[in-house]
Amino acid sequence: MVCREEVEAAARRISGYVRETPIIRLRGEELGLHGWLVLKLEQLQHTGSFKVRGAFNAILSQPIPAAGVIAASGGNHGAGVAYAARRLNVPAEIFVPESSPAVKVARLRGYGATVRQIGANFAEAQAACRERAAETGALNIHAYDQAEVLAGQGTLARELEAQAPELDTVLVAVGGGGLIGGIASWYDGRTRIVGVEPEAASTLWSAVQAGQPVDVEVGGIAADALGARRAGQLGFAVAQRHVDDVVLVPDEAILRAQQALWDELRLIAEPGGATALAALLAGAYTPRPDERVGVIICGGNTEPGKLA
Repeated sequence: MVCREEVEAAARRISGYVRETPIIRLRGEELGLHGWLVLKLEQLQHTGSFKVRGAFNAILSQPIPAAGVIAASGGNHGAGVAYAARRLNVPAEIFVPESSPAVKVARLRGYGATVRQIGANFAEAQAACRERAAETGALNIHAYDQAEVLAGQGTLARELEAQAPELDTVLVAVGGGGLIGGIASWYDGRTRIVGVEPEAASTLWSAVQAGQPVDVEVGGIAADALGARRAGQLGFAVAQRHVDDVVLVPDEAILRAQQALWDELRLIAEPGGATALAALLAGAYTPRPDERVGVIICGGNTEPGKLA
């Protein structure tokens, strides 16, 4: 389990390397909802997602071998690791599946990483990454199942609580469980945490139903960001204690959330980044009339031309 003290230490460690991303308070009616919402705009973070928080904390908190760092990713984690490695003058090698969006692959190369496109999905890219790490001795930074990564992601919640201490509930998109694990570790039961997953990638939902992480089939429009086949042990352990619910949303609701963010707020979010908001638009989570809800907009790496 990751504790609040580890998140505090991570916040000190990565200070100066990550942005404090803003929030926006808005009336729910602006998005066809009731009440008030607080959106945490983490898509404005370096590399366009929260992933740099965990990447910087992982690299800065342990010795780095001469071979540098290595990671498997659907795109965003790899970008976070590549960006952090460049800032810290560390070699980086990133494995992504062949299905990764071109915009994410181009960004990885732009950060100076060696990019390997291998396999049909994240699990296959991850297997190739593990083999390569064993060959080279590079430090493998896991996308979500590593204590230093969870603690780094938890700094988002620490920041959000300082910005919006009034929140009753925080909605978080879930892939492998690193972000929700870090967020729930920080709030430590003091705020209701709800995970949101696509119906086509029900990783944490399936783990909760089974009582343990299990392999699931993944697909859908958010698979590049939320397409972990199995929930991480660390994130699942935190979820058992501090996540109040996990809900599923269809791809259609995710697309609606993306479009609503653009139409009403001129904010660009990738499908995974808009998934938490989709829970409200689809009615998968219905707040009480007086409930103060925070929504993490966690990634913005998509082609702007896809929104009109």
